[in-house]
Amino acid sequence: MGPEMLDITLIRDHPQHVEHALAKRAVHVDITAFLALDEQYRKELTEAETLRAERKRISREVARMDPAAPPAVAKRAQATEIGARLAALEEQLANLTRERQAFLDQLPNLPDEDVPAGGKEQNQVVREHGTRPDFDFAPRSHVDLARHLELIDYERGVKLGGTGNWVYRGAGAMLEWALLSLFIDTHVRDGYELILPPHLLTYQAGYTAGQFPKFAEDVFAVEEGSDGPQRFLLPTSETALVNLHRDEVLPETVLPVRYVAYSPCYRREAGSYRASERGTLRGHQFNKVEMFQFAHPDASEAAHEELLDRAASLAASLGLHHRVTKLATEDTSASMAKTFDVEVWLPSIGAYVEVSSVSNARDYQARRGNIRYRPATGKPAYVHTLNASGLATSRLVPALLEQHQQADGTIALPEVLQRRLGRKFLTPPAGAR
Repeated sequence: MGPEMLDITLIRDHPQHVEHALAKRAVHVDITAFLALDEQYRKELTEAETLRAERKRISREVARMDPAAPPAVAKRAQATEIGARLAALEEQLANLTRERQAFLDQLPNLPDEDVPAGGKEQNQVVREHGTRPDFDFAPRSHVDLARHLELIDYERGVKLGGTGNWVYRGAGAMLEWALLSLFIDTHVRDGYELILPPHLLTYQAGYTAGQFPKFAEDVFAVEEGSDGPQRFLLPTSETALVNLHRDEVLPETVLPVRYVAYSPCYRREAGSYRASERGTLRGHQFNKVEMFQFAHPDASEAAHEELLDRAASLAASLGLHHRVTKLATEDTSASMAKTFDVEVWLPSIGAYVEVSSVSNARDYQARRGNIRYRPATGKPAYVHTLNASGLATSRLVPALLEQHQQADGTIALPEVLQRRLGRKFLTPPAGAR
C-alpha cells in the first residue's frame, strides 16, 4: 500500500466532511466511488492474506508427510490450486492499488476551517504595517530606477537566458547579496540551521512536496521518465527541505526542527507576461531564502505564527509598507492547509505583491514522505511541516527602490542595509553609461 495523501481513516469515517472541505477548493470528487473501490481493495487484501496463510499451513503439513503418499500428493495439488487463485488475486490487487493510489495522489490538502472559500477576491487582509509612501514628486517605476542606477541589466539577461531573465550588476548585485546575507544571518542567529541544498532533485522529492504528479509541468525537468520528471531543478528550497527527513522517525524531543536555506528558484512560469509584471516581478530564476519547520502537531499553530512574524518583521526592518493576507482556498497551494502572504506595496502598479508565502501543510507532506516522530509513549505519528519565504528578493528589490526613492532618482537605504553596503544611498555609478 502506498502513502496516504489524506488520512484514509478520515476519508472512510467522515466522507461528507472530506467532500465538503474539497468543495471549498472547488475540487469535486466522488468519495462514494472511492470508498467502494477501497472496500473491494480491503476485501481482496484480506482474502489474499488468508490464502497465503492457508498455503503456508499446507506446506508445513506436507513437510511432515511421506512425499509419495496419496495424502501428500493431494495436499500439494491443493497448494497448487491456492497458488493459482492467489496469483490471480494479486494481479487484481495490483490494479486496485494503482487505481486507489491514483485517486489519493490527485487529492489536495484539506483547507483549515477558518480559510475562506473562493479565489483571490476572497483573500482577507489580516493587518497592515506602516502607510503607503506619499511622494511630493513624480515617482519612477522600479524598472526605470534600476536602469538609471545601473543595478539590473534586463536586456542582457534576455540575451543570456531568454525572456524572464535578468542580470544583477554592480551595486544591484551587492544589494541582492546584502539582502540574502541579512536574511540568512537573522535566521541562523535565531536558531535555524543553514542548509545549502542540491538544485537537482528526484521525482520522489517532488512527490513528497506535493508537486507531483499533478503539477509536474510547472518544473524544469532535466530527465524525464514514464511517471514524470526523474530529475528537475528545484522550484523552491521547500521542495528540498521537506525531504531531508523523508522515511525517518524523529525523536519527539528534537521537535521543532528548524532549517533555513538559500537557493535560486527555477520556475517555468508558463503563459504570457502582463505589463504590470515587468522587470524582476516574474521570471524563470530568482533568489529566495526559505524557512522550514518540522513541528509537533500540538505546536503547529504556534509555529505558523512564528514563521509569519519572522517574515513580516524582515519587511518591517527594511522600512517597507506591507500587509499580511490570509489566502482563500482556491489561491492556496494544493499541498497547504492554510497560507498567509506578506505583501509589499508597489506604487508604480498601485498594488501589493507577495514577497513571502507562509504555509502550514499539517501532515499532508509528512504522509507523502513518511516523516514521523516518536513520542515518549505510544506509536510514531506524523509531524507537521511548515514553510515560509524569508524572503524572496525579486519583488522585494522593486519595492525597496520604489518606496525609498528620492526626488533626484537616488535610493535612501534602510539602516540595516547601510551597514552591509557601507553607504546610505544608491546613486548612479561614476561614469554611468
